Amino acid sequence: MIHRSKAPLRIGLAGGGTDVSPYCDQFGGAILNATISLNASATIELREDNKIIIEAFDRDEKEIYDWDTQLSINGKLDLLKGVYNRIQIDYPFENKGFKLSTSVDAPAGSGLGTSSTLVVAVVGAFVEMLQLPLGEYDIAHYAYEIERIDLALAGGRQDQYAATFGGVNFMEFYNNEKVIVNPLRIRQQYLDELENNLLLYYTATSRESAKIISRQSKNVTEKKEKTIEAMHNLKMQALMMKEALLKGQLDEMGNILNIGFEQKRQMAEGINNQLIDDIYAAAKSAGATGGKISGAGGGGFMIFYCPGSTKYSVIKQLAKFGGLVRNYQFNKHGLKTWSV
Repeated sequence: MIHRSKAPLRIGLAGGGTDVSPYCDQFGGAILNATISLNASATIELREDNKIIIEAFDRDEKEIYDWDTQLSINGKLDLLKGVYNRIQIDYPFENKGFKLSTSVDAPAGSGLGTSSTLVVAVVGAFVEMLQLPLGEYDIAHYAYEIERIDLALAGGRQDQYAATFGGVNFMEFYNNEKVIVNPLRIRQQYLDELENNLLLYYTATSRESAKIISRQSKNVTEKKEKTIEAMHNLKMQALMMKEALLKGQLDEMGNILNIGFEQKRQMAEGINNQLIDDIYAAAKSAGATGGKISGAGGGGFMIFYCPGSTKYSVIKQLAKFGGLVRNYQFNKHGLKTWSV
């Protein structure tokens, strides 16, 4: 028997960072994001040799263990092993071994929520295999606890919920890990136009988001006014973006993105660097009206709003930086699981 799952990566459109503690615990956070046609996938294949094989095809990494209910967290494929360890604590099971294999359609550290989406996909595969009675909120929160608490990896809350629910969502974050996911009913013509105008660009660099997020959290804990004020403004940006998208005022989105770009750099050191600033300036000189760094910042993917037909001149201008324009479509579906 083979059990499979896949979960979509996401583009953050507004409010990024306000889902991170302690800010959302003290002030409440808000984020607008949309899932896209890039995925994290997981497969569990049952075996008969009392071996556990953990393999990440996209990273070319593989670990083999004798059957055990807990696997060592040692820096090698820890996200995958962390899910298994937690499942064995909460829903213990025995079998004659299995192979867990995964793949992600974007590099780690690229700002599309790859790590959290991978955790959701792996949780989904085990939910499918064991037929666990977990709903969407349960799976998203479970993935959050594994990554943020069990593995102690710094980060926010949006990625797990985006991957599980899918679609375009306005998310609210509160104290005691409370999350409310509000799916937005966007007219298809608005989504088609946004998809046409929103350019997804990979800078060909990656970053360790946990370090940037830790600095951001430290700034809030130390009550640094510049950081907190910037995050307040980003939360308002999410509300502005939601209204523009619902009303089809798409050409306002570039200006709203630009507001966020200026505010985000105030949150913590390392979010911006010279390369990002140069890429951003080049895109705007070619016709983009705004953009943002995807995820925590420091590298990875960027998005640019290019009204009319300006995306072609933007693509041409960005070619000199050695990055890659990535084609995508918006994806309305969240986590999927099945068995064969």
